[in-house]
Amino acid sequence: MTTAIAPDMSAVPLRYSTPIGGVAGTSFKPEHLQAILSAGRQRGFFEVHAENYMGAGGPPHRALEAIRRDHPLSLHGVCMSIGGPQPLDKAHLARFRGLVARYQPALVSEHLAWSTHETSFFNDLLPLPYTEATLASVCDHIDQVQEAIRRPLLLENPSTYVAFRESSMSETDFIRAVAERTGCGLLLDVNNVFVSAANHGFSALDYLADFPLARVGEIHLAGHAEQTDDEGAPLLIDSHDGPVADAVWKLYEIVIQRRGGVPTLIEWDSKIPDWPILQAEASAAQAILDRYGQATLTGGRHAA
Repeated sequence: MTTAIAPDMSAVPLRYSTPIGGVAGTSFKPEHLQAILSAGRQRGFFEVHAENYMGAGGPPHRALEAIRRDHPLSLHGVCMSIGGPQPLDKAHLARFRGLVARYQPALVSEHLAWSTHETSFFNDLLPLPYTEATLASVCDHIDQVQEAIRRPLLLENPSTYVAFRESSMSETDFIRAVAERTGCGLLLDVNNVFVSAANHGFSALDYLADFPLARVGEIHLAGHAEQTDDEGAPLLIDSHDGPVADAVWKLYEIVIQRRGGVPTLIEWDSKIPDWPILQAEASAAQAILDRYGQATLTGGRHAA
């Protein structure tokens, strides 16, 4: 029995993949591999969670290599804990860099969230207070990631269920400040905006009007679940287990009208449907991109 040895990517040049423009893609799920390969090269791209490919090799990498031969990739990290107060995990960052070197993704992203505490790792992407101290820490962490991967990182806005009294700035102001200080790009998750707006009682339209759309390099769309909290009040969960809601599609159309075409991903991470259903969601996004993809930013803070 032989043991797979991960290739040494420490000396591999970090190159950019060809930009992919205003096209729609989907999360890559191994159960769809044969259907995707049978269809051959097609318009669009696939996104994977980086942590699912940090092993030495085996079936996950063989599947991803097969996909990468014909399609651009987006590498989406979920465990960097960029918003956490602790130093970044150097071993994790090295593995992340190795994946960037190995697959040369067109897009690389992470979350504005934290998921570690001391030696504990959580499955949830937890919110953070929007303060000057947190801003300095987040910017330092993003600088470290960008130095390691030698390219701008796209930072995703969170879905949140609680807010901190300590926050001294709005989420959009915080995200704008991070982007300006670090030069990072942004991943706008429209479903996250809708979920957070519903949970906290603010206007999703006002949030998007104040969001620095000019820095958006990718958009996420996903389904959410409707629940109630302990007091019986409505609570939305960013569940990624169903189709995109009509209200989220409407917000997305507004964003594309203002921003123009950017790569757009359909996230569907549990209760995985058959491949044609996921394709249909991507086709719906592509239709909006094709309709408004040549739009330009209008005045006001959209050009910030």
